[in-house]
Amino acid sequence: MDKQLATTLFESLASGIRLDIFRLLVKHAPTGLVAGEIASILVLPSTNLSFHLKAMTHASLVNVTQEGRYQRYRANLSVMQSLIDYLTAECCTGNPEQCFDADKATVCCDTN
Repeated sequence: MDKQLATTLFESLASGIRLDIFRLLVKHAPTGLVAGEIASILVLPSTNLSFHLKAMTHASLVNVTQEGRYQRYRANLSVMQSLIDYLTAECCTGNPEQCFDADKATVCCDTN
């Protein structure tokens, strides 16, 4: 992943609604949800939802497949994992495996 793609992904997630949509789709992975289900769960008007889903699809955060007259949306987990990998690639001087304590779920260099 390069800086430009990472920036695009963060810009797409900068909306609270888009972040809610993405987290909902992650929760429903790998099956995803159709647009009407997303709108119902998040109590969003369909036109508003359509705008956000289009932006997220354009940024490759979400994949969409046609199922008859419905469109099913799925979180693109591989893109999100690539973004996480990009962010942590230089952790602990390029040894990210040293940065995380899986048992405590904390970062070794946490200053809190």
